[in-house]
Amino acid sequence: MKRRGILYTVSAPSGAGKTSLVKALLEQCPSLQVSISHTTRPQRPGETDGINYHFVDRATFTAMMERGDFLEQAEVFGNLYGTSHRWVEETLTSGQDVILEIDWQGAEQIRRLLPDSISIFILPPSMEALLSRLNDRGQDDETVIQKRMAQAHDEIAHYSEADYLVVNDTFTEALADLTAIVRARPLQIKHQLDNLQTLLSNLLS
Repeated sequence: MKRRGILYTVSAPSGAGKTSLVKALLEQCPSLQVSISHTTRPQRPGETDGINYHFVDRATFTAMMERGDFLEQAEVFGNLYGTSHRWVEETLTSGQDVILEIDWQGAEQIRRLLPDSISIFILPPSMEALLSRLNDRGQDDETVIQKRMAQAHDEIAHYSEADYLVVNDTFTEALADLTAIVRARPLQIKHQLDNLQTLLSNLLS
């Protein structure tokens, strides 16, 4: 019997490096599938619809939400984000592992609906480093950056709800930690029993 895929959620305050880490993780673990969220956030320069996000207007998002299309949804800085329930379920059922980049609110919803999911929280090494990274990105003006910094305290306060904490001080070390989590989890006996039934039968016959 094909094992069901494992669902991972990765959360972090804005600027902690979540997106860069997940992108690098996908190169290390090509069997891992990333879910592309729907959002009402304006498309940024360099982003592609259907690759970075599914960009939709608020009316479309609201209609999808009312139909129950989202596994989780949240409002962040006035923009709506949601994860396709159907896509995640179909991908997990096929045996593929899935990773979601979502905020702590979405991760909380996922844990409630899918208690077997694995939640990871990315921490910055300091608030000073977080501020520096937000400024270096060059994506937001000073007012938005200050809002993100104020929000970061509230987001970090939810660290204890996660299964794993990774500090993104040195990128390569943080990536190694993230990769270790994803590679080790499928080796748990409850996952291996389905994969290794034939081998175990032969070894014990």
